Amino acid sequence: MPRTHAGWFRLVAIAEAFSWVGLLAAMAFKYGLGMPAGVTVMGWIHGAIFTAYVVTCLVVFSPFRWRFWVLVLALVASVPPLATVWFERWANRRGLLTESDSEDPTFWGKVRYAFRELN
Repeated sequence: MPRTHAGWFRLVAIAEAFSWVGLLAAMAFKYGLGMPAGVTVMGWIHGAIFTAYVVTCLVVFSPFRWRFWVLVLALVASVPPLATVWFERWANRRGLLTESDSEDPTFWGKVRYAFRELN
């Protein structure tokens, strides 16, 4: 099992891409051969992994200190088939999958502080 934010992000991004391929294959069986059961199963699996990818993006963008547009790009990458793998490789090449040593508060740290101040 992955032990870092980058490892989890890679795992979920690749799983999301594979689930897309599985869903596309199931759709080919449904519409080409009249076998709809695969779409029911793969649709559910892809939906769960898609949700996990979105949640993972929302969790890891703060420790990675992504700018908002990078987060939006990561979320948009979940829509086209296999784009999550492209985004993961793109982000890795640009060093966006490494945690910063900055002492500044992260996004979720700022949110936590704001909620604490509201109480």
